[in-house]
Amino acid sequence: MLEDGKPLFLQIAEMVENSIIDGSLPEDAQAPSTNELAAFHRINPATAAKGLNQLVADGILYKKRGIGMFVTPGAPDALRFRRRERFARQYIDPLIAEANKLGLGIDELKSMLDGRE
Repeated sequence: MLEDGKPLFLQIAEMVENSIIDGSLPEDAQAPSTNELAAFHRINPATAAKGLNQLVADGILYKKRGIGMFVTPGAPDALRFRRRERFARQYIDPLIAEANKLGLGIDELKSMLDGRE
């Protein structure tokens, strides 16, 4: 499902990334084509192509001329690493900063997190 507020090509790239991470699109598997993505999501094929080309530029997909795009070996691990780093920057760093403002130590913060599971 496409959402408002985020460029469509980034949403397409993220959907393909999610399929790679969850294993439904394994290493060396052929990625959906530009036309398949465009028809399924009812978007311009150029937009779908931009999303796929972003993944090629990031080394997540590779092209086989005349055949299509395929998942690069090691892409799932690379995506997990990249997303963990982004998760830390977006959520963990601000969480620690706020905990410091409140005078909470790491042990207290861990205890609070453990209580949420």
